[in-house]
Amino acid sequence: GVGPSDVSPDEGVVEDLPLIDEKAVEQLTEGLISHYLPDLQRSKSALQELTQNQVVLLDTLEQEVTKFKECNFIHDIDALFSEAKHYHNKLVNIRNEMMMLHEKTSKLKVSGMNI
Repeated sequence: GVGPSDVSPDEGVVEDLPLIDEKAVEQLTEGLISHYLPDLQRSKSALQELTQNQVVLLDTLEQEVTKFKECNFIHDIDALFSEAKHYHNKLVNIRNEMMMLHEKTSKLKVSGMNI
């Protein structure tokens, strides 16, 4: 038999729809587009400007980051130079001590020879 599931829910609906006027649809579409298109075009240009500004901002930020990296590099070089100066002073002190010890041993040799 024919059950309720055999009958389509859309059956008979197509015949109930009025004929669609293609010209009316076209005019409604054009009206809708002409209403929203200017706002959409303004939004598009605003978004393009925003995107360009973001690119400029990113470039600027990248340059600033590079400057900070260079500053840190200069700071590291300064630390290296002061460490080098510290070790140079230690070497000068060791050299002076060695010269003083050399003089003392030379005097001891001379006084040892005189005995």
